[in-house]
Amino acid sequence: MHINDTFHLSYCTNIHPGSDWESTFKSLKTYVPGIKKEVSPNAAFGLGLRLSNTASQELNGGNNMSEFKKWLQENDVYVFTMNGFPYGNFHDERVKENVHAPDWTTNKRIKYTKRLFKQLAELLPEGMSGGISTSPISYKYWHDSEEEKQKAFKIGAKNLAEIAFQLLEMEAVTGKYLHLDIEPEPDGLLENSDEVIEFYERYLIPITTQLFIERTSLSKEHINHAIKRYITVCYDICHFSLAYEEPEDTFKKFADAGLTIGKIQVSAALKILYSEADADEIWKSLERFDEPTYLHQVTELVDGKVKTYTDLPKILENKKDFRELRAHFHVPIFLEQFGKLHSTQDHILKVVDYIKQNPVTEHLEIETYTWDVLPKELKRDLSESIVREIDWLKERL
Repeated sequence: MHINDTFHLSYCTNIHPGSDWESTFKSLKTYVPGIKKEVSPNAAFGLGLRLSNTASQELNGGNNMSEFKKWLQENDVYVFTMNGFPYGNFHDERVKENVHAPDWTTNKRIKYTKRLFKQLAELLPEGMSGGISTSPISYKYWHDSEEEKQKAFKIGAKNLAEIAFQLLEMEAVTGKYLHLDIEPEPDGLLENSDEVIEFYERYLIPITTQLFIERTSLSKEHINHAIKRYITVCYDICHFSLAYEEPEDTFKKFADAGLTIGKIQVSAALKILYSEADADEIWKSLERFDEPTYLHQVTELVDGKVKTYTDLPKILENKKDFRELRAHFHVPIFLEQFGKLHSTQDHILKVVDYIKQNPVTEHLEIETYTWDVLPKELKRDLSESIVREIDWLKERL
């Protein structure tokens, strides 16, 4: 939906099961009309669409695309952003670090992303920009040495250059502006703003510039502008709070580097504030969030540097005193506290305050995909919970 004539606001449909197109479309038909009726009864409702590779392939088959477009029109729903980070199934099986596979060193990732952009171009209403969020190149621990990481960055940049060129050509033909939004997260090859900027400067800009010189007659100045126009940043609030970055500082840093925010994913991490008196209860509360499906990295600020534990069991195995921990568990954004635990909702409020004065992007997407694995006492009806998240954010915008 359109908020304040500035933002398109939605939720990411990766909260719903969808390993193939049939199950994806079934979930959309089950949940979206009722949610729209509650949060946007008299205006079009925007959707943050998530398609697995299989669902994307099948959407192109038979009459699936035309039937989907007809359903969107009949229900006054439009697609403006997509989540192209998880490639495979995202529910009911172990995902963990495999959420990064296949990574940006592979042709599979290029083919999947190119197909998603063709589909988004067909679905996107006229006069609207569209974006797709994607992985931060690869998973850090798949590359043992610094040399291997640099190789992954080079191949990743080369493959991202192909996407930038695709988007340049698509805009020339269709008039539609589409962008790919790189999403840093803990233990990705890109984890924070400094690493993103370094990746652009050392790899993405030089490699893409060379490809554009070979294929176009654009000047270097225009090429530089095109790279930053088509390859942008997905600012996931949960992820940047895990990096202990203050929103205002990060947005300024990206602006100074000339980088664009393609999408803000509105999400909250768990925050664990240590209290000796409540230590046993704090650890018991945290244990309830240890589940086998998703990767829940834990971060700690030590002497001004972020220390990352690869998954929640790592910190639970070796309980120690700490000042503050933050855990990569996308918790409901409307809750500030979970018993003795807290959330990084304060980061969401800081981002909201900032973008009301400085709208760094048009695209806002609530991304709380962990409903199925939340502790029982936090679970509510799914539609009711999604509506509550959207209403909470709308009120603050």
